[in-house]
Amino acid sequence: MTEEEKKNKTKDEDKDQDTEEENDDLKVDMPEPNRVTMPAEDVKEQPDYLKVFANFYISEFNQHDLEIINLYDTNSNMVDINHYLMNNIHFPRKQLINHVLQYHDYNFQNILDEIVKKEDIDPKNMKTYKDWDTWYEKRRAQIPRSLS
Repeated sequence: MTEEEKKNKTKDEDKDQDTEEENDDLKVDMPEPNRVTMPAEDVKEQPDYLKVFANFYISEFNQHDLEIINLYDTNSNMVDINHYLMNNIHFPRKQLINHVLQYHDYNFQNILDEIVKKEDIDPKNMKTYKDWDTWYEKRRAQIPRSLS
């Protein structure tokens, strides 16, 4: 090795050593992240008749056909339910039913209570979607039509 190569090699080693010292000064110790997971939410068990009615309601909501049910809403229950549905409509129907009943079961129950007061039906006997659909169409047929 020539003298010049030795000097260059020594300079390079000095630079490496300086860089390592600088890197030690700039080194940041990152703490381990604290991971927090939310516990799974307990879903209240709902009666079957309420699930069936919620399924029917959501179907009518999707079809923009809640006029008849609106006749039984005395305390803005539908506003609460519809607001929740609009914000969570991306859920599959089965999940949406569970979720909406988790937070708005009392709204559905209030509507059902009004239906019971004004109509001759028992929601507990309405076991299928078809039962509610049949009742809804019969109720719609009772609305007088205009001649114009």
